[in-house]
Formats: sequence, C-alpha cells, structure tokens
Amino acid sequence: MTLRRLLLVALGGTVGTAARLAIALLIPDAGAFPLATLAVNLVGALLIGILATRLPGSSDTRVFLGTGILGGFTTYSAFAVGAVQLWAQSPLLAGLYVILTLTLGVAAAVLGMRVGRRRGTR
Repeated sequence: MTLRRLLLVALGGTVGTAARLAIALLIPDAGAFPLATLAVNLVGALLIGILATRLPGSSDTRVFLGTGILGGFTTYSAFAVGAVQLWAQSPLLAGLYVILTLTLGVAAAVLGMRVGRRRGTR
C-alpha cells in the first residue's frame, strides 16, 4: 500500500511539474514580476480546495491528484525565490507580490472548498 502511494505521488508530481513548466513557458513574466508562478499557485490553491472537500484524505485519487499533481504544480520555492529576486529590483513590487500570493491563495482555497462542497452540505 505504501509503495503504491509513493508511486502515485511520484507519477502525479511528474505530471504536475511538467504542467507548471508548460504554464511558465506560455505566460511570460511581466518584467521582473513572476506572473506565471502567481497564476500557477492561485489555480493550484483553488483546485486543492476543491479536492479537499470532494475526496477523502486517505483515497489514492486524492494522493495522486492533490499530493502528486497539484503538489508538483504549485511551488512555494519558486514563489520564495521570485520574491527575493523581485526585492532586489523593487521592494515595493516584491511586497505586493507576497501579499497578493498569500491573500489570493487563501481566498482561492476557500473558494475551491465552497465550490467543492456538495449541495445541501454546509
């Protein structure tokens, strides 16, 4: 059972990481502003919120989609590096990037959980 889950996460992470790279290639950064990373993290937070309400935490599907694909798709490390690099050029813009990522990320996760909740369930 553990080996299967490890393989599910590895496979999902490969898919998610490739998808993140594809998005980064499609969405050019706005100057020094890491627009692709912001977009990926917000979409990922929304989808993780939906998964959190739709799938039991112990299911293989949630492990594959949530921990694997979306874990590989979203990226805290790129967010942190992008913020530090942006800080060197524009501290104000870097602060805005950090605030936007955190605030909108939490809002996207909350929205995802509301969207994911089944009708009639509160």
